[in-house]
Amino acid sequence: MEKQIVLLPGDGIGTEVIKSAKKVLEAIAEEYHHTFTFTVHAIGGSAIDSNGDPLPPSTVEACKKADAILLGAVGGPKWDQNPSHLRPEKGLLGIRKALDLYANLRPVKAFEKLLHASPLKADRVQGSDLLIVRELTGGLYFGTPSERRDDGKSVVDTLAYTRTEIERIVDKAFQCAQGRKKHLTSVDKANVLESSKLWREVVEQKKADYPEVEVEHLLVDAAAMKLITNPTHFDVIVTENMFGDIISDEASVLTGSLGMLPSASLREDGVGLYEPVHGSAPDIAGQGVANPIGMILSAAMMLRHSFSLNEEAEAIENAVQSVLDNGYHTPDLRMHNGQKAGTKEMTDLIVDHIKTASASTCIMSCYA
Repeated sequence: MEKQIVLLPGDGIGTEVIKSAKKVLEAIAEEYHHTFTFTVHAIGGSAIDSNGDPLPPSTVEACKKADAILLGAVGGPKWDQNPSHLRPEKGLLGIRKALDLYANLRPVKAFEKLLHASPLKADRVQGSDLLIVRELTGGLYFGTPSERRDDGKSVVDTLAYTRTEIERIVDKAFQCAQGRKKHLTSVDKANVLESSKLWREVVEQKKADYPEVEVEHLLVDAAAMKLITNPTHFDVIVTENMFGDIISDEASVLTGSLGMLPSASLREDGVGLYEPVHGSAPDIAGQGVANPIGMILSAAMMLRHSFSLNEEAEAIENAVQSVLDNGYHTPDLRMHNGQKAGTKEMTDLIVDHIKTASASTCIMSCYA
C-alpha cells in the first residue's frame, strides 16, 4: 500500500512527538511492506512566525491532497497576546473546517498498569473503555456573528446547527456503537437550548435505524458528574462541539495523563486528521521527556480509520501495551516501581516491540 501522509508538527512538544509517530509508522511500513511518504508543513504558532498566518494556504492545499494528516500540537504563551486572527488555535479550527472534518473520535481506555496514576480511585476507573464522538465543524465555535458590541460593553456568540449536520454525526456515533457494546449516550442541554431540542429529536428519529443499539439521553451536567462517579457506565457518547470539547477533556483524567490519549477527526470519505489530545506543553518542550504515546496511538487510529490496516494498528497498540506492562513510563505517568524513559527511549521501545513481534509472527508462519 502507498499512502501520502502530511505531518503538521505545530508548536512545543508537537515537534517532538510527531517524530515519534513517524518513526513508528516507518517501522510498520518496513515490517508490513507498505510505502508511506511524509511531507512536513507549518501550522499554529510556528506558522505565524514563518508565514504570518496560523494556517498558510500551502498547508491547506497539501492536506487536501493527502491520504491522512498527523498533527502534533498548537499554541503557547508566546502568542497569547496576538489578535484573534493570529492565534495558533485558528490554524487548528481552520484546517478542520477546510477539510470538513466533522467527526471527532476520542477513545478513553484505562490501562491496568496506570490505574494508580488517575486522581480517581483505582476500583472506580478499572474497566473504563469509552469513545466520545464529538461534532466538530458547527456550533458555538463557528457561530456568526461572534463579536463585541457597544464599545466592548457587550458581546454576542451564536450557536447554530442544521439538521443535516446533526444527522451525520449521530449516524457516525450509532455506527461506532454497533461495533462496540451497542450502548449510545446522547449528551445535550435540551431543557434549555433549542439546538439541543433539535439534537434530541434527531437522535430519537435515528435510533429506529439502529434497533440493536440501546440509547439514553443525559443532560451535559449530569453526564459530566457520571463520568467521574461511574465511568464504566459509558460505551459511546455523542454530543455537540463545545460539550464534546469539555466532556472529552474531563474524561481524559481517567487515564491519569493527557499524554496517553489519541484522537481522530474524520471526513465522510474516511480522510482524517489525527492528533493527541494533549496540548503543546511549552514548559517541557525541548527537554526530551514528553509522552509520545498519545501521538503514536493517533497514528494507529490513522491506520485503522483512514487506511483500513487493522492488523498494523493492532501491532502498534499491542506494542504500547507491552511497553507499559514492562514498567516503562515517561515522567508524567508517575508509575510505581517502573523505569522512567524519555520521548526517544519510549519510542524506541515501541518500535523494537513491533519489529520483534513481526519477526516472531514470520517465524511462526514459516513453521505452520
